[in-house]
Amino acid sequence: MLALLAASVRVLASPARFPTWRTEFVLHSIFILRVAALPIAISVAAWGFGGPGLQAGNFLVTFGSIDRAGGFMVVAIVREFGTFVTATVVAGVVGTTITAELGARRVRGELDALRTLGVDPIASIVAPRILALALMMMLLDVLALLCGVLGGYVAAVGVLGGTTGGFVTSFFANATFLDLAASVLKVGLFGVLIGVICSYRGLTASGGAAGVGRAVNDAVVGSVVAIFLVNLLYTQWFLAEFPEVGVFR
Repeated sequence: MLALLAASVRVLASPARFPTWRTEFVLHSIFILRVAALPIAISVAAWGFGGPGLQAGNFLVTFGSIDRAGGFMVVAIVREFGTFVTATVVAGVVGTTITAELGARRVRGELDALRTLGVDPIASIVAPRILALALMMMLLDVLALLCGVLGGYVAAVGVLGGTTGGFVTSFFANATFLDLAASVLKVGLFGVLIGVICSYRGLTASGGAAGVGRAVNDAVVGSVVAIFLVNLLYTQWFLAEFPEVGVFR
């Protein structure tokens, strides 16, 4: 897997190889946005409404602090669950497609045929998909954050009786550019992980249609586990490096 990542980086870093992957990159970027945007928006908005919105909101109501719900959205949505839901949805929707496509091409011998013709599958197929995942997931993360915070706002203000001014004031008292940058960078890292894991499983698939199915299953499981582990390490590093973000204002 590390060799696959290194080969992809070499391809993307070489200006001479740009014509070999630019079209595939554009097409796959459009595909990612088309199939993942709506599921992410619905999932994060629903979670923001029901999780930190209603549950945490009811807790804050008990102490007469419902206007602090905006600040809680920063912790719950911006720093954690917005990125996690984005990565999970993309792994399930886009990652499976990558593995199935590459796996089918491998079992049919298409990848070997490309190599015979002098076409590098990593340069023409894999590298642009990894780059598209990383960049498009950053865009989707911004969408997820907006939808998640909106869901929390509807719960806190529309259902629990909070005020718009209190919600917005609390949100911006806790939200910083550092939070947004860390969220976007983290989800970009998730995109690279998903792209590498799913591509690797597809490139190593064997055993016909059944083997492709197993590869897809392994790719999703591996991606989700990697997301959990990297999220844990990233969050620990972020809080240790920037302790000021742990202060709830």
